[in-house]
Amino acid sequence: MKQIREFMVKSVERYGELYALLTLNTTDGLGLPDCLPGQFVQVAVETPGVFLRRPISINSVNPAAGTLTLLVRDAGKATHQLVNMTAGETLNIILPLGKGFTTDIPAGSRVILAGGGVGVAPMFFIGTELKRRGLAPEFLLGARSADQLLMLDEFRKIGTVHICTDDGSLGTHGVVTDHEVLSSHIDRIYCCGPAPMMKAVARVAREKGVDCEVSLENMMACGLGACLCCVEKTVRGNVCVCTEGPVFNISELTW
Repeated sequence: MKQIREFMVKSVERYGELYALLTLNTTDGLGLPDCLPGQFVQVAVETPGVFLRRPISINSVNPAAGTLTLLVRDAGKATHQLVNMTAGETLNIILPLGKGFTTDIPAGSRVILAGGGVGVAPMFFIGTELKRRGLAPEFLLGARSADQLLMLDEFRKIGTVHICTDDGSLGTHGVVTDHEVLSSHIDRIYCCGPAPMMKAVARVAREKGVDCEVSLENMMACGLGACLCCVEKTVRGNVCVCTEGPVFNISELTW
């Protein structure tokens, strides 16, 4: 059930100049609502010139501690304000929103989780859940260069990490679809990142006949299906990504 809640910033961990991982605590002493991997939140940002909430994928949740983490990229006025927050400040958040990834996967399945940029956030969440369910997730993380790879130590605690960089500074030289892991046997692929990356991964999945789910990053304003800002064309017609997604099986998309 959707809730509007106040959260306090517990800590902020910076990753270079553009990224920050915000750890947030509930302020009312109540537990977190149930959040599924792939769902997102809408954050109110109090800064001049910003009127709409910003959608951010949930990176992780800790129900027992009443905390959640959000991985944010400095990409404008609102997100600049978020990455520069300090402990003790508060945020008003609507959560959880959207539909998440399929988590009912047969034991022993080989699952690849491909992420780029802040698209690694939902991969971290679904990877954590798959490990909890007894699977061994493998992450395929891409970035322009080694210094833009995010949360590598945290990902390595969950599963195997495969790396691609555009400049070859770490891992395979090239984009994620250049990595040899995609040419091996795979039972399922999850993906989130820039649209060209997701479309490329989807093509590989279709060629291999592998089930694949992607988390779309369409522009969203309300997060509730009212503004029609995030509409995506699917095989069943135009739908709002914020309510019908953001996670879609590629069989639903017209890519």
